[in-house]
Amino acid sequence: MKRYLFFVSLSYAYPILRPIQSEIWRRGDEVAWFFTSPCDQYLHEGEKQLKTIKEVMEYNPIAVFTPGNKVYDFFPGVKVQVFHGFSIDKRPGRGDHFRIRGLFDIFCTQGSTSTPHFLELEKQYRHFKVYETGWSKTDLFFPLVPKEKNPVPTILYASTFTPGITSTPHLYDEIARLAKEKNWQWLITFHPKMSPEIVEKYKNLAHALDNVSFYEGDNNVELLQKADVLLCDSSSIIIEFLFFDKPVVTYKNTSPGNYLIDVDSPELIEPAIEKALTRPKELMDNIRKYTDSHQPYRDGRCSARILDAVDDFIAKYKGKIKRKPLNLFRKLQTRWQVKYFPFGPRYTASK
Repeated sequence: MKRYLFFVSLSYAYPILRPIQSEIWRRGDEVAWFFTSPCDQYLHEGEKQLKTIKEVMEYNPIAVFTPGNKVYDFFPGVKVQVFHGFSIDKRPGRGDHFRIRGLFDIFCTQGSTSTPHFLELEKQYRHFKVYETGWSKTDLFFPLVPKEKNPVPTILYASTFTPGITSTPHLYDEIARLAKEKNWQWLITFHPKMSPEIVEKYKNLAHALDNVSFYEGDNNVELLQKADVLLCDSSSIIIEFLFFDKPVVTYKNTSPGNYLIDVDSPELIEPAIEKALTRPKELMDNIRKYTDSHQPYRDGRCSARILDAVDDFIAKYKGKIKRKPLNLFRKLQTRWQVKYFPFGPRYTASK
């Protein structure tokens, strides 16, 4: 029986990792969850949690999967980056999606907007391998099931937490007005790192109005399925929503394209949503082309390809490619932060 580990820091990891968990279980193998921050309240019955570093070391997984940018280098197993979203170029020119930190053995890419660049980086660095698998979270999307028509138009509002890009301070008044004046249902959800003050402000709106709901939880896929239109800014949730063949209205998107209805002032939000609800044919055609460029896989088997990639790496490349950089300062810093000193007193750190 193979053992795997999920390395989790934020609640958005659940719908990304659970499809991999399902495939691991289908193959008769075992997986456990390890949390670096308190978001384990969303674990389901039957999901295994390891609470200390000592437990992880004794569990001895063959691979560690994380959608985040960091992982403990001293954990056993090959380190696998499965990503927390698609490359949306939220901050043009920075290349955040393609940053190499010297922590991972495998990068599981999604399609033509990510794989070629990572393959070039693989040639440059030579201490990791790239596998195009598709994104595991999309296993929850496909096959697309036609949804029942909503009694009234349903608008999902989601926003990046990134300062200077988030639309939340600019759109509150307009969303509040539309919620009061239009016969629309509003669903609101934010990134776990969103400012608590902003979260509280929109929660209060939801408490005040019956047609506004604020969602906090471990799986936003139901929101993506239910909504007719997404209102957003420059969050990678845009691409997730587009995979459901539904339109997106954005406010000051940092990389706008013909697959979006992008506006630059709050008063244009209402007519933009009205247009989106009509699903213009040219817009819908552009959406399909755009999502295909990010990921061609719509077969629900991305998690299977991810596990196959781990098997291939262990069989062909583990211990045979260039060693990852020493990164001594980062490693010592991590060990100090989690109080991991294996040669001193017994360690029980849970972070």
